[in-house]
Formats: sequence, structure tokens, C-alpha cells
Amino acid sequence: MFPKPHSALVIVGHGSTLNPDSSQPTHEHADAIRKLGLFAEVVCGFWKEEPSLREVLRMVDSREVYIVPNFISEGYFTQEVIPRELGLPGRTTAFARHTVHYCDPVGLHPSMTKLLLKRAAEVAPDVSPAESSLIIVGHGTGLNENSTKAIKDQVALIRSMNCGFAEVLDAYMEEPPLISEWTSLTTAPNVIVVPFFIADGLHSFQDIPVLLGIEPEPTAAASRVDVFRRNPYHLHGRRLYFSSAIGTEPEMAGVILDQVEAFDEKHMTPDSKRETPNAGVLLAALESWLAAGGSRVGEILILRGPANGFRIRHHADAEKRNLTVYAGPEAAREVAKYDAAGEFRPLKSAPTLIRGWEISVPHTASLKQALDFLYPAALANQVRWLDGEVAAPTLRETLGRQTGIYRVTSLIRDGEAEELVAGLCAQKCLRHVMWPLNHGHSWPDLTAEKQSAPHGGPETGLPIPILCFDPCPLLIGGARSAVKRRMAAEGGNSKHQTSNIKEAPNTKPQSP
Repeated sequence: MFPKPHSALVIVGHGSTLNPDSSQPTHEHADAIRKLGLFAEVVCGFWKEEPSLREVLRMVDSREVYIVPNFISEGYFTQEVIPRELGLPGRTTAFARHTVHYCDPVGLHPSMTKLLLKRAAEVAPDVSPAESSLIIVGHGTGLNENSTKAIKDQVALIRSMNCGFAEVLDAYMEEPPLISEWTSLTTAPNVIVVPFFIADGLHSFQDIPVLLGIEPEPTAAASRVDVFRRNPYHLHGRRLYFSSAIGTEPEMAGVILDQVEAFDEKHMTPDSKRETPNAGVLLAALESWLAAGGSRVGEILILRGPANGFRIRHHADAEKRNLTVYAGPEAAREVAKYDAAGEFRPLKSAPTLIRGWEISVPHTASLKQALDFLYPAALANQVRWLDGEVAAPTLRETLGRQTGIYRVTSLIRDGEAEELVAGLCAQKCLRHVMWPLNHGHSWPDLTAEKQSAPHGGPETGLPIPILCFDPCPLLIGGARSAVKRRMAAEGGNSKHQTSNIKEAPNTKPQSP
């Protein structure tokens, strides 16, 4: 595609609070695109991980921003959740600092057909298509009727291409035709199953194998085992071949770029394609902070390295020798992934960063990228807050805009919310909680310092505070669990109690 040296690319994924598998492909595709040097900035944002959708646009300086949903279907998330969280009423939205272009999800691009056929050939290389049934499997949901359209379209395309398969079918986890009934849906002696998912997360790696009969119960996460699967599986007199999710294919990075190019061809004019150079506000703020002697963010310490480079390590390892040394900002993402016990860290601001490492980066720009992997949006949130560009909604306002299974969170009681914040935010997170329960409310179990932002900007050289302007997915999920537990204890009918819930009147975030 034509380079966009003054534009930013934001790749939006789902993410997970349980393991890193859901976000891993999105990060890998971003890494691949970043190395091409086509964009000034390439950033990832997630629904269930950090950086969140509400803060990801604060992290980019570029005026022109392309948002590409790394989702398979045009459905609930791409049509409702992402536009709501990013405040995008249309294809192009002009904010005070950004002009944001919202592209189609990757799963809709015609090039996906080639990737599906490639994956099928790779998983069953010595099998004749004429003796094989190909099943493209998806989730299926009642939240949006478009959620299965992308899969049905791909099945229709493959059928029309006469690729030689005995049959090409679509199947789903939660709606007919069900993947659990694969033996009755197919007739060929070989059955090739390709999950039409972005990542080898809970569905493609743990749920679908049980539905197929490969596993008696869900296995460990994909990131915790060495080998994906052993094909073929001999079941019910057939040979079953099961592939990894299509979204893990490295060529998906090209599909993301294809969607940017497709957006330009469909929605942009020659005049609108002219880019405006960014002001580099965030990088300048970081340089100012470093010049003033800044060296601490959260649990990390930043030291000067050779030439214009830097060394990053855990502050408790300030004087330690014989650390494991890594090179490049991407290493920061891996260091921040697990705690000392090997447990996934969905909350990067948890005080559980492992020790014993050092990361070297060659310049300030790569240091900024490493910081965003270790403490997503920390620098951006502080700079935007000091510039008066961001304010925190109340917890009630945040819960009031939730949809789907999270609509029930708006029924949380004050005491339940206070208990939740005391348990999660007080001791398990380094962020300063900037959002109150209601306007004028203070959290009784949080110190005054924990509920406010430190004074002084980057020029002071003081530690960069980690500010929280929006409750994290762990807290939202905890709110849902608290309400459901209370309803169950009270014997209430949750469907009846949630039927009259209305969303907050203003669900649009501030100009990012």
C-alpha cells in the first residue's frame, strides 16, 4: 500500500483477562506492520486488555488515524461496542486532535478466502480435497444477525471456486448448524476444520476441541502447551484435521493493510488523502521528562545507555548485576506478560512485575514504545490530562453505557461498588483512580493520594503517575459478578430486573 508517514494505524482486538492468546496475533501483526515503516505510529487497543479502547487514541500524535478492527465478522463488537467506546458515529469522525477513519473488520476482506484455503492445505497436506469435507467454524450469536455473514460468504466463495472439496460447510458453536454435529453434517472420509477466529483463545483452542470430541474437557490455554494439535484424529470412522485459528496466519498483517487501502479507495478523495504532520507532543514530553532527570514509572527504572540509548529494569534491581538482557521494545511486552508465579497479568499496572531482567533500547522513540508495553497509555494519560483534554466519567456513567451481558452492572449498589474498589484498586493496582462512583463521591477505602493525580508535568522529572480514567475490564467483570451473586441470593429474576435498564444519556467519550 502507499506509505502514510504522517498517519497512525490503530488495530483493535478483543483481548482477554484470562490469558494472552487472544491478543497475541494482534500484537504480532502490529509488529510486522511497524517494521514496514508505512505508518508514523502503529498501536493496538483492546476491549478486554490494555490499552483500552477508551484510551488508545490518546496514545497517538498523528492527526490522521486509521482504525482496523481485527475481528472476523461485522457484528456486535464492530457495529456497537467499538464505535461506542471510541465515539465514532460514522466512517470518518473529526475530533479536536484527530481525524479518525473506521475501516471494515479484517474478516470481510476478499483475501481471507485465500488464507482459509492455505490453512486447510497446510493442516492436511497429503489429503485429496475430493475425499474431504471442509468446515469453516465460527461462534454464532444472537446479539447480531451479521455475526455469521462473513463465514457464510466465505463458504459461498469457496464453493463457487470449485476447489475440489467433496463439500464446503459452515458450522457454529452456539447456533445451527452446530459444529458438535459434524459427523452428521459431513459425508467425506476426511474432515478439515478451520476455525474462523482471530486467535487461538478459549473458543478455538479449548471449546471447539471438546465439541468435536477431540478432548473430553477444555485443555490449558494455547500459550501453556508446546504443540497445538496432532492430526489426524481418528473419530467415528473418519480422519479429522483441526487447524489453528485463521487469525494467527502471518499474512493477516497484509489483510489489515488491505482494509486501510480499501477504505481509501471507497471513502477518500485526493484532497482528503493529504496528511498533516503530527506535532510529536508525546515524544517531546518524554524527552523533556528525561532531560529533567525522570527515571521512574511504576515499578521500572530507566537508566541511560550507550550512545543515545536507554536501559530499563525493575527498580528493585537498580544495583543488581547478571540480569537477563533483552534488546528492543518488544521485549517489554513479553516481560510484562506473566508474574513471578507464571500467571498472566491482564492488568499491567498490577504491582507484580517480575524481576531479573534488563531491556536495552536505542533511542527515545523506542523507549516510548517500551513504556507503552509495560504501562499502556501511562505517558499519554498524564500528558493529555495536563493539557485538559481528558476527564473521568463516574463509575455510574461507565456502567450505564454497558450493553450485552454487562448491562446488569448498572444495578450495582454503592456498598458493592465500594467493596469491589477496595479489593481491586487499593492494593492490586498502581493506578490513581480518577473516576468517582458519583459526582462528589470519594472512595472510603482509598487514600486521598490514590484518588488524585500528582501535580507537576514531565518537566519536573518526577515519576510518571499511572492515571486511571476508566474502570478496567476486571472491575467491570467484578461488578457483573457482584450483581449476579446478589440477585441469586435474593432469588431475584435478573432478566426482569434488567429489562428496564436504560443506558447513560451520553455514551460518547470525550475527544480522545
